Amino acid sequence: MDLNNLAEVKRLEANRSRQAYWLRWGSYLSERQWGTVREDYSQDGEAWGYLPHDHARSRAYRWGEDGIAGLSDNHQRLCFALALWNGEDPILKERIYGLTGPEGNHGEDVKEYYFYLDNTPSHSYMSMLYKYPHQAFPYDDLVAENGQRGYQDPEYELVDTGIFDNNAYFDIKVTYAKAGAEDIAIRIEATNRGSEARPLHLLPTLWFRNSWSWGYDDKKPSMRQIPSGEAFSLVQADHDQLGSRWLYCQVKGSYQNLLFTENETNQEALFGVPNASPYVKDAFHQYIIDDKTEAVNPERVGTKAAVHYQRRLEPGETWIIHLRLTDDQHHPDPFGSDFDQVFLDRQQEADQFYQAVASQYCSGEKCNIQRQAFAGLLWTKQYYHFVIEDWIKGDPAHPYPQRDNARNQDWEHLFNDDIISMPDKWEFPWYAAWDLAFHVLPLAIVDPDFAKRQMDRLTREWYMHPNGQMPAYEWHFSDVNPPVHAWGTWRVYQIEQEIYGSGDTGFLERVFQKLLLNFTWWVNRKDSDGNNVFEGGFLGLDNIGVFDRSSELPTGGFLEQSDGTSWMAMYSLNMLTIALELAKTNSAYEDIASKFFEHFLYITDAMNHLGDEVNLWDDNDQFYYDVLHTPNDERHHLKVRSMVGLIPLFAVTILEAEVFEQFPGFARRYDWFMHNRPHLNQCIHTIVQHTDHDQRASDSRTLLAIVNPGRLRAILRIMLDEAEFLSPFGIRSVSRYHADHPYTFYVGSQAHRVSYNPAESENGMFGGNSNWRGPIWFPMNHLIIESLQQFHNYLGDTFRVECPTGSGQMMTLQEIAEEIARRLTRIFLRDPETHLRPVHGQHQHFQTDPHWQDLILFYEYFHGDNGSGLGANHQTGWTGLVAHLLQMK
Repeated sequence: MDLNNLAEVKRLEANRSRQAYWLRWGSYLSERQWGTVREDYSQDGEAWGYLPHDHARSRAYRWGEDGIAGLSDNHQRLCFALALWNGEDPILKERIYGLTGPEGNHGEDVKEYYFYLDNTPSHSYMSMLYKYPHQAFPYDDLVAENGQRGYQDPEYELVDTGIFDNNAYFDIKVTYAKAGAEDIAIRIEATNRGSEARPLHLLPTLWFRNSWSWGYDDKKPSMRQIPSGEAFSLVQADHDQLGSRWLYCQVKGSYQNLLFTENETNQEALFGVPNASPYVKDAFHQYIIDDKTEAVNPERVGTKAAVHYQRRLEPGETWIIHLRLTDDQHHPDPFGSDFDQVFLDRQQEADQFYQAVASQYCSGEKCNIQRQAFAGLLWTKQYYHFVIEDWIKGDPAHPYPQRDNARNQDWEHLFNDDIISMPDKWEFPWYAAWDLAFHVLPLAIVDPDFAKRQMDRLTREWYMHPNGQMPAYEWHFSDVNPPVHAWGTWRVYQIEQEIYGSGDTGFLERVFQKLLLNFTWWVNRKDSDGNNVFEGGFLGLDNIGVFDRSSELPTGGFLEQSDGTSWMAMYSLNMLTIALELAKTNSAYEDIASKFFEHFLYITDAMNHLGDEVNLWDDNDQFYYDVLHTPNDERHHLKVRSMVGLIPLFAVTILEAEVFEQFPGFARRYDWFMHNRPHLNQCIHTIVQHTDHDQRASDSRTLLAIVNPGRLRAILRIMLDEAEFLSPFGIRSVSRYHADHPYTFYVGSQAHRVSYNPAESENGMFGGNSNWRGPIWFPMNHLIIESLQQFHNYLGDTFRVECPTGSGQMMTLQEIAEEIARRLTRIFLRDPETHLRPVHGQHQHFQTDPHWQDLILFYEYFHGDNGSGLGANHQTGWTGLVAHLLQMK
């Protein structure tokens, strides 16, 4: 099928060429703005406590908005979302609830059930499901019970409270379908799944983000009810930048009433200070829950409006409400026959689009999983606004913030005002730089323009530090994440070329130029001795090691990191690959390719030969480890069999014979270097050629890799051992060997220990919400798969190893890559015998209930032995890589 003829692809092209702004409106609304660093103006920097969930309904946000199943424009000026009340809850349900970092026994933890069902890249069709209990939401019970549990205990989830027993809940499905770029049809379907009739209040809500209360003389927008016919009510929303929009609210078949208030903080309720106006942000809560009719503006004007629908639903009954948000005030028949037709058309076009992008190997249940993965990625795009300089100095209309030690003070240049792919819109409603490099792979399949924009943004001057460092995440922009952006950039380029038929060299060159600055930052800042061994800190692997690698070591000295050094070797090869691609049209890049070739050789030499006796490679164990370098110049292997020792596999690429023919300048410098630096060629075993001569053979293919074929076999022997790394569901982050043989390192009498923990963390390092001591992580597994494919491309079918180790079954590296991919996707697929999905573990609702069993959650990581989901349960971001894996054979 020609993708360019698809309606969805044409919409993206129209947006690209500015013929129609299809991407102005999307699912850009966060699910949690409270408890974020952006909203934290406290003295002590305790963001969770400064603006807690209990304040969120009453307090105007400074930097963004949140809501349930919401959408907004691309600068979040105007927002729409759904509020609900079941007649029992103590508060109006306006946002997704969860435990703060200090409250959860494994850190922050969302405590609701919602599912992203569908979404298209242009957001022409979007659908989301929220499960809303009949009974009062157990806020206190969730806090109290989780507060009693320790790190070794499982989390107490909403389903564990029994609140969903006997199907005592409503399924609330919200679907958006665009009739045009500025014309959005909205359908809300509420189904009573229980056996008793229950009341339900629905409040579709439209509001403006508060941009006028901070002292910058912003023009205040306004909303008002305007006269309309009997079939619908009409709200007009006026904004000086956005213009005017109208919300048509269907009246037929339901009691309804329009409510208006201001998106202003309720100072009196929170701080005992009189309000300037009686109409404040939590007015609808007061009106519905407290029966205070005076809380809403009788003049029906304000900056926040809701249409209040209420109805008693019989068992099994479905109640449907229609609304329409548009730039057309005079629509002749907003809920006529074209209204239902637009949903049918957009769903059909979405089906055609996803059938076209799915490979021949993705069918049936696999396509359902892939479709939900894409939906999660697209729903988790979020408007992100943060200006560090303004945040530090405060706003003119408010007192100067008194902070003991403000976060990110050395990032005052940072000015973020973009739609960014988030790891998770509740647990991590902020971008994370290295996560983002993995998000873009599946995103590039469906929307290469957006994927490219993500890589481009991180390297722009309003993100990247002037010294070349990339911002990590808002809690600490200076944390050091693995340098995977060159890899992500190259893979996006390749995917677009493969699927859409053309590669964007302008994008490739633009990002490459900025990555040169970042690479230099790494070389200057993270190689303390100038010996090409890197000490990057925790490098995103959180608590995988003996020590917190972001903090001062209890021994003093520093770590020579196997993973940090390997990441830099990989970075060098990625930059070499991009430079050679750019050299096809600009010969100056041949020189830069030579530079990165040289970098790679020196880094790899250090990786394999630094020191006399204690190297990163341990000859006895045939594995890579971190090396502790003490102040008195002693060096000790930290013998943890972990992902740290597998990351050296990632630095691998092939130089084909035609490269040397096409780039004679690069070939000459390559030959000169090999002739004049023979110790690098002869000692490090990184360059394997199909020739025994000193000079390169004219038809040779050259493998560049940290790991030579002999060490590759040794590492794979351990990695593919089911008693070590190989789980039925992928590659574990720590070897299962450490379950019976914990590694212990003593500092004086203090023991520092690493054991195998297949599930949640058993310590509080990094908040206790991220465990690399055993579980399976998709991003690292994905890089292992790609690396094995690269090795196979060079070594061919004759290079075979035992998989699993000890099984007697010999496989090629390509077959092993496919086997690991199968094990990973098995996490989400129904087991052929039990018909259960490993991802859902012991949750019977998900396993057997027809209203739950086809709904997929894409967790942050997975149990190392049984594949059940762990961590953030909506981290479709990098776990969305499953959509890419499902394209494989």
